[in-house]
Amino acid sequence: MPVEHVETLIVGGGQAGLVMSHRLKQRGRAHLVLERGRVAERWRSERWDGLRFQFPNWSVRLPDFPFPHHDPDAFAATADILAYIEAYAAFVAPPIRCGVAVTRLRRRDGGSGFIAETSDGAIEADNVVVATGPYQRAIMPALLGDTRIFQVHASRYANPGQLPPGAVLVVGSGASGAQIAEELFRSGRRVYLSVGRHTRLPRRYRGRDLIWWLSALGLDQTTVEQRGPSRLLPVISGAYGGHTIDFRRFADEGVTLLGRVEAARDGVIGFAADLAESLAGGDATYAAFLDMADTHVKRHAPNMPEDPAARAVLPDPHCVTAPLRQLDIGADGIGAVIWATGYGVDFGWIDIDAFNASGEPIHRRGIAEVPGLYFLGLQWLSKMNSSFLSGVGDDAAVLADHIAARK
Repeated sequence: MPVEHVETLIVGGGQAGLVMSHRLKQRGRAHLVLERGRVAERWRSERWDGLRFQFPNWSVRLPDFPFPHHDPDAFAATADILAYIEAYAAFVAPPIRCGVAVTRLRRRDGGSGFIAETSDGAIEADNVVVATGPYQRAIMPALLGDTRIFQVHASRYANPGQLPPGAVLVVGSGASGAQIAEELFRSGRRVYLSVGRHTRLPRRYRGRDLIWWLSALGLDQTTVEQRGPSRLLPVISGAYGGHTIDFRRFADEGVTLLGRVEAARDGVIGFAADLAESLAGGDATYAAFLDMADTHVKRHAPNMPEDPAARAVLPDPHCVTAPLRQLDIGADGIGAVIWATGYGVDFGWIDIDAFNASGEPIHRRGIAEVPGLYFLGLQWLSKMNSSFLSGVGDDAAVLADHIAARK
């Protein structure tokens, strides 16, 4: 029986895969999209109930398809974003097969191109675009081992009612950890938050949202070559959207801040003495951003209103000046641990020499060194906004042009 052949195979049916399909359609290039679950599966199964999108409605967009909304400055709920991506899928009408997993991708024997082994049979492709997103493998440390305590990664957290009684330890101070911790203490839970290295920016400044500022300052176009050593994306919004993260304010409202998790043994968790250092690093980024914005205002918009409140600095709370170095799960009444410890890539199914020692793809702006292999939707693929909903279209256009030029 002959093996099915396609010109370009797109692996992944989220926003990146859909946009890639749209760009190839615009260029008249034949392709097929494979999705192991449903369209936008992670928006369906890996988001908590109270999550709000990190970007204001006015900034949400996919190529040639505006986001419908009534309030441009509001922040959409998960269901709204999911409905938008589903509507975009209907608009694009991609050639897609859902419920088909790619289990192995390898080079075709004796020539160029690829063989994708799938749950529905083998497929030959001249080109393959890997559009499986930046959040492929939840990182959940095994520090607590078999300790009889409820543990869940942020991707599987649903709401406060999901957790057993008792205090909650949230490990991780990125976008998910900050929002989940705030949701929990607003619900009346006793919350401990382990804070690590982070990039903190204002939600709004001088009457404008952060996303407006990123564009005005050109920061969203910062290229992968310009970014410097850090790949941290900013912590930009609290629970339910619309306000700046300030961990000292969290402490004022009852959250106990802790340093980075260092070790755990016999139900006792130890924390590093780096809390003040982590907060200072976040403060430095925040202040530097305000300085950049003020310089921009002086040059281009001198009548923009000032915002002195944004520079107000709260005093260090007791949990910073006299930080706890350990928690006893039993004695301190910890009922649950939420690991907001991020994600890693998982390309183990790709049997091609196209990765570095850390398992990350070797590419230039999504174009791999292996002819015909491409990546889309990863953080810092070409620039800061590569993994943003509004940024993936630019990268997809570049890849589509490259694929079209190969023929």
